[in-house]
Amino acid sequence: MYREKYEQWLNSEFIDEDTKKELRNIKDEQEIEDRFYKDLEFGTGGLRGVMAAGTNRMNIYTIGKTTQGLSDYLLNKYKNADISVSIGYDSRIMSKEFAERAALNLCANGIKVNLFESLRPTPMLSYAVRYFKSKAGIVITASHNPKQYNGYKVYGEDGGQVTDTLAKEILYSIENVDDISKIKNMSRSGAENKKLLNIVGEEVDRSYLEKVKGLGIRKELVKSKAKELNIIYTPIHGSGNVPVRRALSELGYENVFVVKEQEKPDGNFPTAPYPNPEDPKVFEIALDMAKKIKPDIIFGTDPDCDRIGVIVKNSNGEYKILTGNQTGILLTNYILSSLKEFNSIPENGAIVKTIVTTEAASKIAEDYGVEIIDVLTGFKYIGEKIKEFKKSGDKNFIFGFEESYGYLAGDFVRDKDAVIASTLICEMSLYYKSKGMSLYDALIALYDKYGYYREKLVSVELKGKEGHEKIEKIMQYLRHSMKNIVGSVKIVKKMDYKLSVEKDLVSIKEIPINLPKSNVLKFILEDKSCFVVRPSGTEPKIKIYLSVIGNTLDDSKNRIENFQKKIDNIFDDARES
Repeated sequence: MYREKYEQWLNSEFIDEDTKKELRNIKDEQEIEDRFYKDLEFGTGGLRGVMAAGTNRMNIYTIGKTTQGLSDYLLNKYKNADISVSIGYDSRIMSKEFAERAALNLCANGIKVNLFESLRPTPMLSYAVRYFKSKAGIVITASHNPKQYNGYKVYGEDGGQVTDTLAKEILYSIENVDDISKIKNMSRSGAENKKLLNIVGEEVDRSYLEKVKGLGIRKELVKSKAKELNIIYTPIHGSGNVPVRRALSELGYENVFVVKEQEKPDGNFPTAPYPNPEDPKVFEIALDMAKKIKPDIIFGTDPDCDRIGVIVKNSNGEYKILTGNQTGILLTNYILSSLKEFNSIPENGAIVKTIVTTEAASKIAEDYGVEIIDVLTGFKYIGEKIKEFKKSGDKNFIFGFEESYGYLAGDFVRDKDAVIASTLICEMSLYYKSKGMSLYDALIALYDKYGYYREKLVSVELKGKEGHEKIEKIMQYLRHSMKNIVGSVKIVKKMDYKLSVEKDLVSIKEIPINLPKSNVLKFILEDKSCFVVRPSGTEPKIKIYLSVIGNTLDDSKNRIENFQKKIDNIFDDARES
């Protein structure tokens, strides 16, 4: 089957000669199989893959097929309506070219396009969809993946990433594009002459930034003291450089020092092969700068500027890297405590987090009388909740976050937003500095009050078709064959999100899980530790999320290390089964 597709590409008049030459030069049969054994999957996160020729790769043809399917879907759904799609892209190799290819395909189908004039953060695309009242949005990015990757994310008319039902409907239309000859295209000049292509920039930037600045809670503090905060910022060669610095500058933060080596957009990511703020290595240059500048805070945004990583100074002057969970609980507590101080916690307010995100947030929310709601992994589900709240009117969104460094306040964006997060993190840092505290001091105070939670993510990479099969085998073992004990500690609850069942292993009672079906398993132990296992939706990995509660920082560190060893043993058994 894969050979047949390979030959079709080699013989098609619609495939360019450079692509054919690339394919002819492949000598490894397994490589040919991996490129053609399936189409690059369109899931709820859209497309993501290595850039190369083939149906299972990111290239102008997979972009074209996906966009033609999206065009067909939109034209069928919004018959006789004025349809527009907004498109953004980041600093990755081919991002601009892929964005323009998608734009011109839509224009060739008679659909108007609002295309950003240059790279922008992903959350600004979410905002643009709402600003222009578009029926859909597209952003070309692979977030924090290595340089050989790119991706294609689709947004609904609410500005949120498409979730399960909508993704399936779009996928059906994509699958009907069964021949490259069905992909429509036109020239840029043709699209402009027909007034189908609208290039956007400052108008949207200004509107967005005004709303970002409006999210501040302690506006007077920021106005009077912002210049006292010393900040080091790295855009990690991505799209955050201009909007993050502009937002901070307009708020009055004068001492923002940018990591020059990582300032300019560069899809080769020369100083950060894995441009992920979750990886401490991306902050090595910033930490070297810190020896001279002695900042109060260091932070970095990923290439599409929807995630942010933070480093803070403790009372001894040492810099500590925060996890996504730690930044999340600091923001949760700061926002709720500040709103309470100003008597502004909204009625029926809600915090939304994912099922793999720290339970410390639940205890904080409970303390302030605010409901906390769990959703499946992926910020798209947090965006979906905001949409539900707006429709029903029974809850007011306050804040949402996930452990993988994504945060959102406000509802004018429906995706994680590192521009928004950077302004709130600076305000929070400024507030604690005015109290003679660092953010690290504030974190320890939270642990003292709510418990020493510690979390860890373990990723196991299993590439190719064989790796995909191994992942399925592991999930089957955990679902059906694993013993209900980890070391000497009993598992008391098992949540199977694929079967939508939560089973109490003590009372043997089952209750339904009211979330979309997903291939995820969560196990809660007698000592309140827990672990979650899920295959990654964007990378050839299986992810294991570990969580424990200790009595002190050192105790929680020892507990998580011991817990990981026990979970490793379970996975060894799963591989051998």
